[in-house]
Parts: sequence; structure tokens; C-alpha cells
Amino acid sequence: MRSVFILIHIILGFVSFLMSADPIDRESLVARNNPRVTEIDTLSSLTVGNGEFAFTVDVTGLQSFPEYYRNGIPLGTQSQWGWHSFPNTGNYSHDETLGEYDFGHGHTELYSTQLKEPERGKEACEWFRVNPHRLHLGAIGFVGIAPHMVSEVNQMLDMWSGTLYSNCRIGAEMVSVKTCCHPDRDMMSAEIISGMRLPVSFRFPYPTGAHADDACDWTADSLHVTEIVSLRSHGALLRHSLDDTYYYINVSWSGEVSASMSGRNEFVLTPECDSWSFTAEFSRDMIVGSDMAAADVRAASSRYWDYFWRSGGVVDFSRCTDPRARELERRVVLSQYLLAVQCAGSTPPQETGLTYNSWFGKFHLEMIWWHQAHFALYGHANLLARTLPWYGSALPVARDIARRQGFEGVRWMKMTDPSGIEAPSKVGSFLIWQQPHIIYLAELLHRADPHGGVTDRYAELVEETARFMASFASYDPDNRRYALKGIIPAQETLKAAETVNPPFELSYWHFGLSTANKWRERRGLPRNEKWDDITSSLSHLAHADSLYLAAETAPQTYHDIRFTSDHMAVLGALGILPMSPLLEPGIMNSTFDWIYSNWNWNKTWGWDYPTTAMCATRLGEPEKAVNALLMDKRTNTYLPNGHNYQDARLRCYLPGNGGLLTAVALMTAGWDGCTVENPGFPKDGKWDVRWEGIKPLP
Repeated sequence: MRSVFILIHIILGFVSFLMSADPIDRESLVARNNPRVTEIDTLSSLTVGNGEFAFTVDVTGLQSFPEYYRNGIPLGTQSQWGWHSFPNTGNYSHDETLGEYDFGHGHTELYSTQLKEPERGKEACEWFRVNPHRLHLGAIGFVGIAPHMVSEVNQMLDMWSGTLYSNCRIGAEMVSVKTCCHPDRDMMSAEIISGMRLPVSFRFPYPTGAHADDACDWTADSLHVTEIVSLRSHGALLRHSLDDTYYYINVSWSGEVSASMSGRNEFVLTPECDSWSFTAEFSRDMIVGSDMAAADVRAASSRYWDYFWRSGGVVDFSRCTDPRARELERRVVLSQYLLAVQCAGSTPPQETGLTYNSWFGKFHLEMIWWHQAHFALYGHANLLARTLPWYGSALPVARDIARRQGFEGVRWMKMTDPSGIEAPSKVGSFLIWQQPHIIYLAELLHRADPHGGVTDRYAELVEETARFMASFASYDPDNRRYALKGIIPAQETLKAAETVNPPFELSYWHFGLSTANKWRERRGLPRNEKWDDITSSLSHLAHADSLYLAAETAPQTYHDIRFTSDHMAVLGALGILPMSPLLEPGIMNSTFDWIYSNWNWNKTWGWDYPTTAMCATRLGEPEKAVNALLMDKRTNTYLPNGHNYQDARLRCYLPGNGGLLTAVALMTAGWDGCTVENPGFPKDGKWDVRWEGIKPLP
């Protein structure tokens, strides 16, 4: 009987705990932040996707006006696998992009840079920068309408189900469209109701190969072709071929619909009923027997997003009385959706995600931390785990880069594509702060699931990365220390030949090598004595007048706009990273205050505001942390769809969104050893921030 009473007491206590815990109403949290569009706005395009594939639409719920939106948030159909190269008519080899440098490491180093001479080397560099480039897989939209015909727009993205509801009047008739993306297949769906019976076209462009655009050349029909491979009663298999690249589109539909080609690269569905639907699945390989009804795609999407929002971390600002809290909540929720849609695939994300091309569609490895660290912190480690295996596939290329430069281990490239080949760059090839990212991200995965085999899975990547980091550090016998030189630091306004010991890179070397030795201990291996020697003897952060310098070789830091523009990377040494023996809190406080008050904020990027907020949080300055996240600057603009706007070239910039989420994780859950509740929010009674399911940072 006693045990029964004890059991009843435990149950009642547990029930009482659940009631007192006052869980967040997650569905309401997401719903009140659903983006809504009531007029044509080319910066308010909305996207459905699954991290591997995304489909961005205009107010019609489809891609009816791709040319009209091309200078806004373009109407992209992109995937992680869809790439193309123009014919290499010059037979250029990657070796022709290499230039020889001597940065004092005791040997010459070969870098893939943007050569100015010889002429053939210059041409080879340009070819490898442009190729391969990411493809726009095809624009799917209504035929025969123009933007001026559209009125009474009522569009809403239901993020809880991943369903986009679009209603508008076109001419005299109402049109209703439900748009979704399958969570596990590169498939979009549309359910359409309209008495107009508007045809829907599938238009396939040739790529432009431009640095930043929608990747659609609609004037080059003769260079590519779309064919109907097979035609069924309610479906068709298409093949789009361009140069040596081809891929397939499996289209299926319900209702009375006729299908036909309209020109060389346009396929058209013409409905003969008011209510009908279709799906389109894109694939590198021929798809056989994969038809799925649009309603089934919507059901699968709803199940996935319901699980996503219920299983991960969330932050609720509804009880805050500070007038800025509402906007901060909107940015957080929309960023969670956008990054799951755009940045959770089998390769690292492009800075503009799967929306449109920037840097020819290539991805940048120094940005992967900004895109994806938050996944592990918000309970979605599985999404980060989708991407990190790519590093294993790129290991041979990274090993070759280190070898040709005279170093051990692997040197991770900066700007690349799924093949891992290094794109020539006069800046990117000299960066090093992407090196420890794989160690940091793998560590976050281990912390999220200490018994999930993460250590064994990523041991080689961590070990080989640390080997390069150790061999890259130069020993200075006169001062009995290790230094970092021959680099362009994260603050990209400095020159490789002049730069020694930038502060963030020093701190990251300390963190990376220390963490790599922890991994050896977890695997039952002895610590690497050389790594310990380097971390204990790394140069301390250089300072002058109680302010940390942009580099030891930049004493003019606070008197030259070159050093007070771009990224304030010094703040990453305490914020992105935990406290280390290389820095002094008092000097970092002074440095932060100077930067906060005097930086050239109009020369910054979207992730610089989260960097500042994270440093402020670790320094015990929560008011300044909030101010940094919500600073009224162009590059800290968040559009109605949640995209972080930078400028006319980068209308969306997902590292800003990811940085925001990581900063908020630090501001709520804190870091190892932090004892302050919500350390990044002021204790003035206005910030009653509630959160669930978020993990602390290292």
C-alpha cells in the first residue's frame, strides 16, 4: 500500500510540474508570425522546400512572373544537386589557376587565385570561377497573364504545415492556389481552383553563368532542349538537356487536363475543369513510377512541419513588454523556417540558399557555421547531420590543397561546389577561419547526442583538420610562441602578405586544437602533445591603448577606416568562441565599447550584428546585445518573408538569419558554466523571454 501512495504522490507531483511549467503554445507562436502578402512586392516572394530542394513563388502561388521578380527575391527552383558547366573549349586545367607565394613558412605555397597573367592563366581562373554554376531547374507558372492584371491579393504561408495559400483576382476571376513541397523528395505540388482555367507552363531556361542573378537566360533556346520522354493519361516525364548536363521532371496531374509542348523548352498543362492539381518532381536520374497526388504531398508536408515545430527549440516573446520584442520574435520564427527550407541539404548552403545564385551558386565554407550551427542548438541536429558527411567526400581535394602548400592534414577550401574543387579567388583562397568549423560543428553534434556515435563518425575529419592547423602555425623562437601568418583574416580588408596574428583566428586555433584533443581522449587515444604545446604557446591577442588590434601587424587599427569596416571579427574571439587564455576580459570590454560606438556600421554584413550581440552577452551587456540584434541598419533589414536584406545584389542573405538564431540561443540558454537566466536579455522587467529545447553553446 505504501508503494501505491508513493506512486500516486509521484504522479501527482509530475502532473503538478507539467501544469506549473506552463509550456509554450507552439502552434500559436508560429501562426502569429506566418508571413502575409496583400500586394505584389518583388521582395516578398515566399518559398516552400525541404533543405535539398526549394520552390519560390510570386503572389499567384506559382512562378508566373519570373522576369518581373528577377531583381527582387527571384522565383527560383533550385536543388543541391542541380549544377551545370559551360563547355571547356579551352581545355583549361585547375593547375593553371595556381600562383606561387612565400609567406615565410619555410617553403613556397600554391594558391588558386585570380591570376592577371599569363593570359591563359587568367582565362583558366575565370572559367573555374564560373563553372560549375547552380541551375534554375525550371519556372512553373500561369500562362497569358501580367502583373497589372492581379488584384485583391491575399497570400499566407502557414509555416506549421508548410502550405502556401494564395488567393487573388486575375482580371474578373478569383484564383486560389495551395502550394507545397514534399519533405523527402524534390517535388512541388499545386492545387488550383479557378473558373478562368488558366494554363500552367513549365519553362526551362539556359544558365547565365553570372556572378549573382536568377540564372535564367530566356534568349538561348537553341543551346538546350526539353523533350517528352513519355506521356501518360495523367502524367509526363520530361528531360531537359543542356550541353553535357541533363535532368528529369516527372509531372503528374489530376482532373481533365491536356498536355503539350509549346516551343523548344516549354511544356504546358491546359485544364478543362475549374478544380485541378499537379505535382512536379525533379531528379538527376530517370524517375519511374513515382506519381503522387498533390493532396498527399500536402499531407506529408503537414506531418513534417508539425514534427519540426513540436520537436525543436522555440522562443516565445509574447510576455515581453519591450516594443522591440514582437519584431525579434518574428525574425526568429521566420529564420527557423527559412533555414530549414534553404540550408539543410546534402551540401553546405549557398549564401542565398536555394532562392537565386550568388557567387555563381557556389557555397562558402567559412559561412557554414553561420548557416547551420543553430540546428544542433535548437534540437535539429539531424539537419546538421545531413550536411557534414559532404566533408568526407571532399577530403581528397582538401588533402591535396594542404599538400601543394606544404602542410599536413587537410585545408578546407573557401568557395566551392559539390565536387569540392577550389574556385579561384584573390581573397577566399587565403582565408583560414573555415578550418575549425568542422571541429566546432562536429562538437555540437556530439553535445546534442553524446552516445550517438558522432565521435567515431567524424574522427578522421577532426583529426586531419587539426593536423593542418598545427602544421600551419609557425614557431617564433625569439619570442617562444606560435604565430599565424600569410592569411587574409575574417575581416577581409587586410592583406595576406602583411597580416600576422589576427585575433579571431588565434582564438579559433586555440579552440579547435583543444577540442580536437578532447576528441582523441574520447576515442581512448593519448592527447597530441604538439597540439597541446601550440595551444599553450599561441600568441596572445595584440592590443594597443587597451584595445585589441585587427592584427598584430595593424597598429593603426583605430585610425584607418580600412580596419574599422567590414566584419568586426575581433568580437568573435569572445562570443562565437568561449573565453580563452589568449585574451583579457577588460581589454575585450574596452574593445567592444569602442566598436559598438564607433564602427562603420554601414560597411557591415548581416552576421556582424549577431557577432556583436554574442560578444555583448558573454561580457554581461544584455541591453547592448538586444540593441545589436535590432540595430536600424540596411544590412540588418529583415523583409516581410524573413529574408535578411543586404543590398541590391544580395536581396537575401541567410548567414544573417542563422547568426540571429545562434545569438538568440546564447542569449537564452547561455554557455557552459553560465549561471545567469536569459543572459542576453535585460533584467528591467520588460524581457520575460520563455524558451524550450535550446542547448547552451560551448
